[in-house]
Amino acid sequence: MASPRPLYRAADLARLLNPRSIAIIGASERAGSFGERTQRNLAQFQGRVHLVNARYQALGGLPCHASIAALPEVPDIAVVAAPMEAVEGLVHECVAAGVGAAIIYAAGFAETGKAERITLQSRIAAIAREGGVRLVGPNCIGMLDYASGATISFAAVPRPAAPPGRAALGVAGSRAIGIVSQSGNLGFALAQGVERGVAISRVLACGNSADVDVADGVAALAEDPACAAIACVFEGMADPTRLVQAAEIAWAADKPLVVYKLATGEQGAAAALSHTGSLAGSDAAYRAAFGRAGVVMVENFDALLETAAFLAKAPACRAPGVAVVSTSGGAAIMAADKAEVHGVALPQPGPAAKAVLDARIPEFGSARNPVDITAQVLNDPESLRACADALCADPAYGAVVLPNGYAYDFATPRFALLGELAAQHGKAAAVVWLTEWLEGPGAKAAEANPQVGVFRSMDRCFAALAAWQARATRRAAGPGDTTRLVPPAIAAQAAALLDAAASTTLTERESKAVLAAYGIPVVGETLTNDAEAAVAAAEAAGFPVVLKVESPDIPHKTEAGAIRLGLRDAAAVREAFATILSNAARAVPGARLNGVVVQPMVPQGLEIVVGARRDPLFGPMVVVGLGGIFVELLRDSATALAPV
Repeated sequence: MASPRPLYRAADLARLLNPRSIAIIGASERAGSFGERTQRNLAQFQGRVHLVNARYQALGGLPCHASIAALPEVPDIAVVAAPMEAVEGLVHECVAAGVGAAIIYAAGFAETGKAERITLQSRIAAIAREGGVRLVGPNCIGMLDYASGATISFAAVPRPAAPPGRAALGVAGSRAIGIVSQSGNLGFALAQGVERGVAISRVLACGNSADVDVADGVAALAEDPACAAIACVFEGMADPTRLVQAAEIAWAADKPLVVYKLATGEQGAAAALSHTGSLAGSDAAYRAAFGRAGVVMVENFDALLETAAFLAKAPACRAPGVAVVSTSGGAAIMAADKAEVHGVALPQPGPAAKAVLDARIPEFGSARNPVDITAQVLNDPESLRACADALCADPAYGAVVLPNGYAYDFATPRFALLGELAAQHGKAAAVVWLTEWLEGPGAKAAEANPQVGVFRSMDRCFAALAAWQARATRRAAGPGDTTRLVPPAIAAQAAALLDAAASTTLTERESKAVLAAYGIPVVGETLTNDAEAAVAAAEAAGFPVVLKVESPDIPHKTEAGAIRLGLRDAAAVREAFATILSNAARAVPGARLNGVVVQPMVPQGLEIVVGARRDPLFGPMVVVGLGGIFVELLRDSATALAPV
């Protein structure tokens, strides 16, 4: 695999991420045009906006210039709102003027799959890269920076209630998340979370990623002080090791990176290729690589923003237990079910907390975890504070979950209370919004609370808690040792055995010889060519024995009827020898038959399968799983990048 291009870091993308001036090439007075929409979206930009279009003298109260070269200053970003045919020439002009970055809206490049369009995109990217212009796109919806108001897009821009600046990030601004998405539409769909109080710092859409790609975006956000966690919508890329490197930068910065991987099936992979020209790759390989880099992968798009927002707000995990305090017995049961599904412990409260719970909860409630304080909270509002405070103070718990089954004004103060107690005790807190009134009373207040994660699914809540705990365990353990190499002498011995093999398909005996060279214990055997030699080998090994055909053309011996187990005497060995050769010849006519292998019959134990393959994107990988007849039946396996 070719060496990956070095990642762009925050310093390399400084003019793109923190522009003081933006030029719109293709500014227009036509309502609904990309240029007109972009100018409108930049109305709150705190820097300077310049317009470029030789057809106009002025637009919207701003002067309009004939070209980039005619501008009063060199812009940090040039937004190319022009047709595909004009893009190459305009990129040349940006390079000549010394523009910092160019965002290209136009589609019709590599995503079409046409050779000439792929070549055009590559040529434009090379022009920009060699000229020092960071290129975003083509086929890009734009990017959003809520701190400066640099909301650069032709699409409708999701807006928080506050004006541009740090206040726009909400009261949880220091816990804001950054979004990187190969799909502009899905990235902006996530950005609409600001409408309900989610603190979002930036949204970076990559389009076709001809130059700046999703890995660059992740690496830059990892170094962005306004970003506490990163949410990434990822399709695939030709060199995914770049994203792994970016994930490692995020891990080193202790910035949780949450990834939703698109194109995990065959049809999705085909769609990804036509969408952005990206390579989807093996889902198992991506999971293995991301897992090693500390990435949190979510199974559903719905979970991406919730999980990232929770991880941005949650403090370090101080204990593996989670407490649930509910006003609904049904919601408490639901929490117990989902905690079990995701392996999250719900230990019982200690003596101090138990005393408080027993004193404040009626006998028809439950002082056990998950705690049901019942609807009597209406008559005794302070009971929730007392119980939640006792649970937060209990050293068994690192997090407290409050299910909210019904949205009404009386419940709204509970979220601030939960956040207050979580902050006081250094614990994580989550509200599960179970009501179907998604934007009901208290929803925005809960979302904007800097201490409280909000989930609209109990299942997603406990999946996120499990990921949070796993991150804590991994960080405490430190980096694993994957640097140990095989001694040269052993590697040379194994290589010699492989070179000496008569076929590209190793027989079992040849395979085991290679494994034995690496110190892996294997069962001994003797290759025989007649029945009496097989009997002698069986007597030497000790009954019972196993007989198998050896042939590079018959890797699956059971299906060919070319294996016999548990042979307990010489007569059985003679009969098995003849039967095996007969069945092998019938099953695979013309197969090369080296003879019959005699092995001792080892006691039954746990069967596992261990395999290796070379992934076209990630290189050597190891697969381990339940073996024997269960390999295909249960498909219970794990994949890891080598060495592991």
